[in-house]
Amino acid sequence: MMRFAPLLLARRWTRRGLFQVMTGSVLLAVACSRRPVAPTPSPQPAAEPTVTVLPTRSGGSAAGPIREYTIEAVEAEIELAGRRVRTFTYGGQVPGPELRVREGETLRVLLENRLPEPTTIHWHSIPVPNAMDGVPEVTQPAVPPGERYLYEFPVPVPGTYFYHTHVGLQLDRGLVGALIVEPGHEELAYDREVVLVLDDWLDGIAGTPEEVLRQLVDAGHGGHGMGHGAMPGGSMPGMGTMPGMAGTSGEPPEVEPDLVYPLYVVNGRPLEHPFEFVGKRGDLLRLRLVNAASATIFRVALAGHRFTVVQADGQPIEPLEGDALRIGMGERYDLLVRLDNPGIWPLVAWAEGTDRAAQAVLRYEGASGQVPARVTRPRELSGSSCTGYAVGRARRGRSSFPMSSGRSCRVAGWVSMSGQSMGKPILLRSRSGCGEASGYASGCRT
Repeated sequence: MMRFAPLLLARRWTRRGLFQVMTGSVLLAVACSRRPVAPTPSPQPAAEPTVTVLPTRSGGSAAGPIREYTIEAVEAEIELAGRRVRTFTYGGQVPGPELRVREGETLRVLLENRLPEPTTIHWHSIPVPNAMDGVPEVTQPAVPPGERYLYEFPVPVPGTYFYHTHVGLQLDRGLVGALIVEPGHEELAYDREVVLVLDDWLDGIAGTPEEVLRQLVDAGHGGHGMGHGAMPGGSMPGMGTMPGMAGTSGEPPEVEPDLVYPLYVVNGRPLEHPFEFVGKRGDLLRLRLVNAASATIFRVALAGHRFTVVQADGQPIEPLEGDALRIGMGERYDLLVRLDNPGIWPLVAWAEGTDRAAQAVLRYEGASGQVPARVTRPRELSGSSCTGYAVGRARRGRSSFPMSSGRSCRVAGWVSMSGQSMGKPILLRSRSGCGEASGYASGCRT
């Protein structure tokens, strides 16, 4: 059930490789513009980030202007599920400060290590010079406690990314933050955006990652896992029951994960105290989803709404419409949502193969009322428009979400490799609106 012991340690030391594997295997089952908007506010306003954004230098370097930040890796107390938890953080908050840089600029980040152990920063999916990649004892020595390290590299690609530690089991603490690279020329038109970082959590709730690993090894699990996937610490309150997990119409079943965590969070907030974001009727909302979890695939749905996926792992794709999204560890997806159903709606991130979830809450302007105390599996995760996984050619269609060219398209279908349905979309740029798709794309049938 839970193949954890040596594998957890291996997963953290080789997580980049795991992300690459999972990225190739995650199936996209989806239901998805932009004017420049302000960055998402911190999910924990009381925790002031120790990030300093210096004025962009007009001269810059050969790669363009320089955007400078200082990030302090430090132990701090945060509140989770009614508990004060001491953990590792960037700038005293979880997730860490959101970094924004423009395509073509040089990103310069000074890491100050105030932790009791060495650490690094890895820039997930950003093509960087090898010495800047943040892999300890491979591309750089780990930064010792009390020391500093300067990361500096040009940022050649726009999109939704994130940064995180690459040392030991530190990933199962709070050392992660969003990295948003704004394009030199934005092709999407939308009214507002929200960044949502999904994560699994055990530190301070079920001991520490190191303690849990030792428990499993001492119990002789030998990499096979703990009974029925339950983490020490008991069940999570406030959850409804989950219906059968078997897939239908060719959809792969939800497989119980190697590790069931005691908490799942969105922007550092657990189920009982969710992160809220505001929407306005008639607006087009961009959601930037980041799965920063160590060992959890999430199925995401926004109750009362469909959405369109427009970017995968930072790269533009042909728009894909649907109700639900399956997002693996390390993946990022950008969604567009037409806000046409006023009220208070949960965005549910269900931990695949479990009866647990995290949630954020969309609250329309003027909507009053309380967030539901219980979360049940929303019907959107079954996706009435998703008839299963089939193989077909990408097709042209019309969408109500315009590209900057004023033309738009919608495609759907599934990639088939060796008879297996594959959900990783072929990334087809829409530089001049719709054109005939030259391959297969991943998405829900409509």
